[in-house]
Amino acid sequence: MDYQSIRQIIIDIISDIAVDEDVSNLDDNIKLREQLDLDSMDFLDIVMELKKRYKIEVPTEDYMNLATDNEKLY
Repeated sequence: MDYQSIRQIIIDIISDIAVDEDVSNLDDNIKLREQLDLDSMDFLDIVMELKKRYKIEVPTEDYMNLATDNEKLY
């Protein structure tokens, strides 16, 4: 799976979780937390959706990276 495919999967999940957020102009060079109003539970929901939809396991020790650094998320 390439970068753009993974990015789109994450954006689709965010769109489903945070329906009021505008994800159309996300900048890969800016942390997601600075662009969207997502809290820790939202990031946990993203992880759970990755597991449910795509059988992708994110190690617990990487959860903080998801919430703080979009390069790790994409």
